[in-house]
Amino acid sequence: MFWRRFTRMQARGIAAALFVSLIGAGYSAQALAPAGPGAAQSEPAPTGYEAEDHFPGAAYLTAIDDSEMAMMGGATGTTELPDMPVPETGVDDGTIVAARPFALAGSANDHARALQCLTDAIYYEAANEPTNGQRAVAQVVLNRVRHPAFPATVCGVVFQGSERPGCQFSFACDGSMRRQRASAAWDRAGRVAAAALKGDVFAPVGLATHYHTYAVTPSWNRKLVMTGVFGAHFFHRWQGWWGTAAAFSQRYRGGEPAPGPHAPVQPEPVAKAPPAPTPTPTVEATPVRAAATPRENIRPRYADSGTPRDARQINAPAPEAPDLPESTILDRWKGTGQPIR
Repeated sequence: MFWRRFTRMQARGIAAALFVSLIGAGYSAQALAPAGPGAAQSEPAPTGYEAEDHFPGAAYLTAIDDSEMAMMGGATGTTELPDMPVPETGVDDGTIVAARPFALAGSANDHARALQCLTDAIYYEAANEPTNGQRAVAQVVLNRVRHPAFPATVCGVVFQGSERPGCQFSFACDGSMRRQRASAAWDRAGRVAAAALKGDVFAPVGLATHYHTYAVTPSWNRKLVMTGVFGAHFFHRWQGWWGTAAAFSQRYRGGEPAPGPHAPVQPEPVAKAPPAPTPTPTVEATPVRAAATPRENIRPRYADSGTPRDARQINAPAPEAPDLPESTILDRWKGTGQPIR
């Protein structure tokens, strides 16, 4: 039973391998076979990768402690192209053109800062990759320095946007730089950076300004043209004129900012509504009574003024009026006030 299952699994694996090999051989034969005499003439095929050719995969960065590894971004950020007129003569023929050698200008301080920042980028983005993978990352940084869509300094490019989450190079804003560096890998990255700043050009990557790892598929990858795969990264350049050598016209003049991430931008405080006024409790006024007048100052006939009468006095019948003398009214006025009939 075990032998049958093992044999069946082997057969499936061999069949899958043969299928993939035949497909690869077919593509290779098609690419290498010369065109026949009767073949129809068509537009020359570009030698670079098409923008739609992308593959998934996984990133590979140096980490001292895997349990403390920050989440890897796996891709460079992107930016808007400058609002500048594009020459009508600018044509993108789809080929991979090598960048011009980088000429490091400025003061000795600029040189030291540029070396520090480029070494940071190579180390944190490609420390354990082959030399060509590191050279390709360095070339992307220097290509950006020359492109008008990005800052004109090495440190400005490497730490662009590091003051907030979602920076151009994820290590600059995700806490990766707080980890201890591996000295041997750091020295190796420094040698690659120094060579690039002295004019070493990694021609196969061309004028790439973006890259991403196997693990991610950034939203910008369909809008750019792939130039190659080196180490753990896929490299891309702008489409159209902005991806040609003529567009890389920004000159490097030094003036490197201090290496390291920018100070974080504090979000603007949200204006709060003023608190509602606290209602003041209503205090009933206490009636003020006049001071009592001493009894000796009151006339005897007013001594009992204001004194309430008791119930017996209130309900007692009114005293009868004393006998009064009969009224003396003249006879002519006795009928006064009687209704007329």
